[in-house]
Amino acid sequence: MSSNISKYCPNFYRIIDFEFWPDDYVSQKLVSFYKEYVCHLEEYDQNELAKANQVDKIVAKYIDDYTFRKEMKKQLLQIQIRSTVQNVLKAIIDSIIKIFEKYEISATRNIFIAHWI
Repeated sequence: MSSNISKYCPNFYRIIDFEFWPDDYVSQKLVSFYKEYVCHLEEYDQNELAKANQVDKIVAKYIDDYTFRKEMKKQLLQIQIRSTVQNVLKAIIDSIIKIFEKYEISATRNIFIAHWI
């Protein structure tokens, strides 16, 4: 499994070792979902491995980019999973990817202009 983790999730150890504020429940749950999803890499087909790689990049961006983290937290709190869903973790991961894709689209449309004093 460790070879798959380093191959498909190069940020794995940096993500699981990252220390959030103790009261940052959203970040803790996000990392928890990430770890649970990534720990089953051996069970995945090629599409799921590509998705695991994408989630790895998303969570790494979450750690590195304050603006993205702020937006992601807001959107994560609005995720709704139907009770009829068979695999809740997969549904959450798919929602995280959708949030990221929407963020990327809106971020490319917004131009941030720095104000110099």
